[in-house]
Amino acid sequence: MKEDYYDILGIGKNATAAEVKKAYRKKAIEYHPDKNPGDAKAEEMFKKAAEAYEVLSDPNKKSRYDQYGHAAFEGGGFGGGGMNMDDIFSQFGDIFGGAFGGGSFSGFSGFGGGGGQRRVKGSNLRIRVKLTLEEIANGVEKKIKVRRKVQAEGVTYQTCGTCGGRGQVTKITNTILGRMQTAATCSACGGSGQIIDKKPGDADANGLKVSEETVSINIPAGVEDGMQLKVPNKGNDAPGNGVPGDLLVAIETEEHDTLKREGDNLHYDLYISISEAVLGTSKEIDAVGGKVRIKLEAGIQSGKILRLRGKGITSLNGYGSGDLLVHVNVWTPKELNKEQKDFFERMQNNENFEPRPEKSDKSFFEKVKDMFS
Repeated sequence: MKEDYYDILGIGKNATAAEVKKAYRKKAIEYHPDKNPGDAKAEEMFKKAAEAYEVLSDPNKKSRYDQYGHAAFEGGGFGGGGMNMDDIFSQFGDIFGGAFGGGSFSGFSGFGGGGGQRRVKGSNLRIRVKLTLEEIANGVEKKIKVRRKVQAEGVTYQTCGTCGGRGQVTKITNTILGRMQTAATCSACGGSGQIIDKKPGDADANGLKVSEETVSINIPAGVEDGMQLKVPNKGNDAPGNGVPGDLLVAIETEEHDTLKREGDNLHYDLYISISEAVLGTSKEIDAVGGKVRIKLEAGIQSGKILRLRGKGITSLNGYGSGDLLVHVNVWTPKELNKEQKDFFERMQNNENFEPRPEKSDKSFFEKVKDMFS
């Protein structure tokens, strides 16, 4: 079972943003590859701390994690998960400040420290995917055509002469505190350590060209409008044989004709006639799995809520499904012919037509309370 992000950083769920950052910096310094050369366990802890920080430092990701746990990031990933060392140093380098080498990572630029070439990451792409309520309820695989930049065929590279292939240039200055070393991305190669030697005519200055690709996206059941999935390495390629960016998929939900979603529950408004309410009836209603038939007992009251358990949306964390709540509304006719009007006039003083609510008949506010319990 995957470790809890709060436990990894050694903080509680009520930790402030500043406390999260402080805890991550402490762990990162403790397990930094420069301090633990060749230590695979330390490198793994370093990655775990970075993954935890990526989620807990983002208010939206933190909210989803607090609600769903690690399940919120499954099925393509909602951030977090599968981080590599390039991700960590490119995204969170500012967290370390001057802890290593007075503002740098003491020359670290690879896996395990030691001056290897830094791999540049390509830019991310963002798309929106619309889903029906049925697709959200069951999960779905979507095949989407994406236009992304890929390395053109025939591109060759040579080592950057400015940085010698390191991707960084270092500068040592004398200060009142002693000799300080700083590092900056090489402007000549953009940090890749390589520059283009040859490229075809259809490639841009970075040796990339636009290509259309069909990408398969596995969307888990229970996603919500506004959620974002990550498909690794399906963004734009990076120059210099770097790491491709990611494809970020924003979820949009299409409105259903009759069903309304609220969390994992669904709501359905059922309208019946006075005679159906008096005599009882059976009705076929919509559900995400198809039509279902329900029975209404004689004398059913307007405002009655029928709960069909398990007929809602599958929970994103995989623990069961929500319910389908059927709201019964007795429709009162606005126009009557003479025969109908005479009948109801005769019934006005009939004892069977006088309201006599029972203790079991809940008030509107009690019904609303039950819906959210």
